[in-house]
Amino acid sequence: MSSIHEECGVFGVFSPTETNLAETVYYGLYALQHRGQEGCGIAVCEDGVITAHKDTGLVGEVFSEERLRQFPDCGMAIGHVRYSTTGGNERRNCQPIVVNHMKGRMALAHNGNLANAAELRAELEMSGAIFHTTSDTEAIAYIITKKRLVCGSIEQAVEAAMSELEGAYSLIVMSPTKLIAVRDPNGFRPLCFGRLADGSYVVASESCALTAVGAKLERDVEPGELLIFSKEGVRSVKTACGSKPHTACIFEHIYFARPDSVIDGVSVHRARVRAGQILAESVPADADIVVGVPDSGLDAALGFSQRSGIPYGIGLIKNKYVARTFISPTQTSRTDKVRIKLSAVVSEVKDKRIVLVDDSIVRGTTGARIVSLLREAGAREIHFRVSAPPFLHPCFYGTDISARDELIACGHTMDEIAEILGADSVGFLPVSRLPELSGSGGICTACFTGDYPTNVPEKAHQDKYETKLSFINKK
Repeated sequence: MSSIHEECGVFGVFSPTETNLAETVYYGLYALQHRGQEGCGIAVCEDGVITAHKDTGLVGEVFSEERLRQFPDCGMAIGHVRYSTTGGNERRNCQPIVVNHMKGRMALAHNGNLANAAELRAELEMSGAIFHTTSDTEAIAYIITKKRLVCGSIEQAVEAAMSELEGAYSLIVMSPTKLIAVRDPNGFRPLCFGRLADGSYVVASESCALTAVGAKLERDVEPGELLIFSKEGVRSVKTACGSKPHTACIFEHIYFARPDSVIDGVSVHRARVRAGQILAESVPADADIVVGVPDSGLDAALGFSQRSGIPYGIGLIKNKYVARTFISPTQTSRTDKVRIKLSAVVSEVKDKRIVLVDDSIVRGTTGARIVSLLREAGAREIHFRVSAPPFLHPCFYGTDISARDELIACGHTMDEIAEILGADSVGFLPVSRLPELSGSGGICTACFTGDYPTNVPEKAHQDKYETKLSFINKK
């Protein structure tokens, strides 16, 4: 229930036989809807001809049953759900992006955010490139296309393009004959693949999307790895693997991903339960009931209850038919939607001392409204616990963390934050214990520590391609 913007979700399928794959992608995107609710699109490849449809809106709004039937039977298809971390919420910025060039056609779907987005766009524009969108994905498409003109295959072009891309990118690229999945060498964003019973290969941002279409998870795509799916089967290229440290975004485990997904071998649900247990150990509270903020705070609340021995209760009910509060473009409408979206269960919270568990606090406005709801319902004490550390720095890798002057933890003590929220106390997950949530893999903690694993711009702007930025070296 935080005000953090999600990034995007990608999905692709390669089938040995031609069938209505658009429907398969549709269900895959439905499973990934939590990763982006501003727009979506599907592109299919039939004998080298790519047909695409995309628009702003939810998957069920953009694709009717009639619209799906209009797609031809095909052997490859890709899809995308979007939230705009770079570029505005307009139809032109929806994906997949389709490119026609002298070496053939290509469709591309991208999850992540390039740290060197403005720099790349400036270089491309100086060489004569004309952009039709304000999304960094178009820059990726341009670079791959340029490489394809001098490379012998599309996979060689994608591999060559990786040397110019800085930051987070999990891509699915569809050429006339191949489907390519690639994950940046840092492994910021998740990407996995599996197989259907008929031998089709499926690629997705999260394993929950594989489950939704009946595919069995094979494994995660490794950081820096390219997987090429063709009629010859699947081939792996690991030239870039190990070239950079693995720095997966820990917020995938804390908030973004669905609890039933497995990322880099780690159950998201278990990671969140563990976060709640750590909270109970690190910032305990004397209370009567533990309440999670639906939906992303529920697992951590369960973990807090397990470790503390304080009973777990359902103190807040979520209206399932209201979109996530952070989709609202203004703070006023975001606040209004909190009241519509959540209501307190008076019988559970009245006269109780409550531990309220949520995944994050950004500006504090949403958290303050939730505390107010519980106060109005008669809660006697409210101890706010957060299953992430305090946000202190902007993110350049696909999570829309605000500039420092908009972050409540910047310039405020814990007591001051509690006063702003209207809570009796506040406590955050210690940064030092974040590795316990991700297993043995490396993680990115830049939004908490300011330790960026790549070069980053001096300032954070949502429309990075529309602003000239200077760059600073990584720490």
